[in-house]
Amino acid sequence: MKHRRITRRRIAIAGTSAAAVVAAGVLLPHANAAQPTAPSPKAFAPAAAAQLAGDLTSRLGDRTAGSYYDAKTKQLVVNVLDATADQKVQDTGAVARTVQHTMAELHRSAETLKAQPRIPGTAWSIDPRTNQVVVTADSTVKGAQLDSLTKSVKALGGTAQLHRSAGRFKPFVAGGDAIFADGARCSLGFNVVKDGQPYFLTAGHCGVAFKSWSGSSGGQEIGNVEAATFPGHDFALVKYTDTSVAHPSSVDLYNGSTQAITKAGDPTVGQTVQRSGSTTQVHDGTVTGLDATVNYQEGSVTGLIQTNVCAEPGDSGGALFSGDTAVGLTSGGSGDCTNGGETFFQPVTAALTEYGAQIG
Repeated sequence: MKHRRITRRRIAIAGTSAAAVVAAGVLLPHANAAQPTAPSPKAFAPAAAAQLAGDLTSRLGDRTAGSYYDAKTKQLVVNVLDATADQKVQDTGAVARTVQHTMAELHRSAETLKAQPRIPGTAWSIDPRTNQVVVTADSTVKGAQLDSLTKSVKALGGTAQLHRSAGRFKPFVAGGDAIFADGARCSLGFNVVKDGQPYFLTAGHCGVAFKSWSGSSGGQEIGNVEAATFPGHDFALVKYTDTSVAHPSSVDLYNGSTQAITKAGDPTVGQTVQRSGSTTQVHDGTVTGLDATVNYQEGSVTGLIQTNVCAEPGDSGGALFSGDTAVGLTSGGSGDCTNGGETFFQPVTAALTEYGAQIG
């Protein structure tokens, strides 16, 4: 066996290299320690995600720009504007996502649209997934009106984008469970309690059009409208006048069972929700926008929840819910349950606050 001879010079070089490696071995761990490892994102139930989103918005204020729920991964994604907010979001187990536009910028863009001449058949909402105001024009918006809307959206720069809908935005009135009034049909939303007395919520455009409601076509009155608002908002409060009618706090699932409703809450974009209505029964989908404005032919309604859940005439007033949480009242939209479309819902929390009522 041959032995290689190592000169003193080569030993010195090797020693120098080894010293360098040792020095590097001392320094590198300290360099790594200066960069804390981000905690792994947590999985959240929809209600927990919505609560956390509200807490983070309250704590971080204008350093956040909305949030949304990823139903596939069950993660809450929060839009942030700086590194400090990024770290605080990650510390809670949510996913931080750096975006360009502040929530204040997006609200200003929405207010700019609202201040312009109203174009029936249009709607807009803030979409935190795109960090933009998404403007939708239905099939009735054409010619000069469409040109004007397109110009307005372009003037807002990267804060807005324009979509087209193949349907027509309209309140879903046609003559949960069906309620009837003089040839019209809507849907009961949620049973509530006010001052210890039983009431139910339904769509404002149903309550403005008709005061007396029955549980069957041509049947005896079960309730009379005490208050209703449409347009502007779209909710109505109906007082039970027939004391023999049961009024459980539940939603009809149209399969022989019901979903108990124990509370009301605000949704998160991306959250999975269900709708129950007397025409098309139960359908599900996701929340696609919040604080939406829709310009019906009858007038504008603001502060709505935008979804891709389908609905049809007669579903108006019906319940939008997530598990045991009441979320919204069916207002209107475009499309149907064959081809799909957009549907807007009046937040239940706004109606409860307006009327001083509680789920019950």
